[in-house]
Amino acid sequence: MTTSFVETDKGRIAVIQSREDGPPILLIHGNSSCKEIFSRQFADPQLSQFRLVAFDLPGHGESADAAEPAATYTFAGYASVAEQVIAALGLARPTVFGWSLGGHIALEMVGRGADLAGVMISGTPPVKAELESLMAGFNIDPTAENLTGKRDFTDEDVIAYATHTSGVDGIVDPHALRMVRRTDGRARETMFGSVVAGQALDEREIVATMAVPLAIVNGEADPFIQAPYFDRLTYGSLWPRGVVRMVGAGHAPFLQKPQEFNFLLSEFAGQA
Repeated sequence: MTTSFVETDKGRIAVIQSREDGPPILLIHGNSSCKEIFSRQFADPQLSQFRLVAFDLPGHGESADAAEPAATYTFAGYASVAEQVIAALGLARPTVFGWSLGGHIALEMVGRGADLAGVMISGTPPVKAELESLMAGFNIDPTAENLTGKRDFTDEDVIAYATHTSGVDGIVDPHALRMVRRTDGRARETMFGSVVAGQALDEREIVATMAVPLAIVNGEADPFIQAPYFDRLTYGSLWPRGVVRMVGAGHAPFLQKPQEFNFLLSEFAGQA
């Protein structure tokens, strides 16, 4: 695994990749996470034939904080960064796996016309950026504090957010905790605010009309999503397995059930 940096118009982006050849898979992490969240994919022989690439979103991990938050910390801003990473590394028609926020970025890329071999999403309800759709797709408690869009985290917020998003059997990797704490709080605040303001493409329309193969792999016990919502959507290119619900997994099945998840990712990327 090698680490490098890519210069983009949204700042310096940290990248890791497993090799410099082979069919490319671009892995996009979620809100307040980092590229190392995919360590169980990089380490698995099931995926050794692929060129795995992961990067830190702006304001996350080793990547630079945004000089212009309003233009960077949005689905469109992040999608632009992903497209620039693809171009800089010469990734020809990569398969993209997007987790949570990463899935929204992947769908935004499809809507922008990115040349992709396939898209897999997890923990990502395809929604329209309006309150009714958000409430239908996500488990949102209006009486609870919204950590997803909270700018300044307390120590308790860091632990709670990391545990609920990426804990494995209630245990959170210390690096993941550090990365939640490191994240530029403006990234959460700006991203969430932009979605509420309608500044994102209609993902329901994207999945209904897309020709790029689409795979959906959710954790059966994902606390952030409304599972039945996925069954009510129209899909233009959903893979033959349909909407997979992985037993024993929560919001991060690629972490909580890596062997099962990696088999599905390898199968999908091999066919895309």
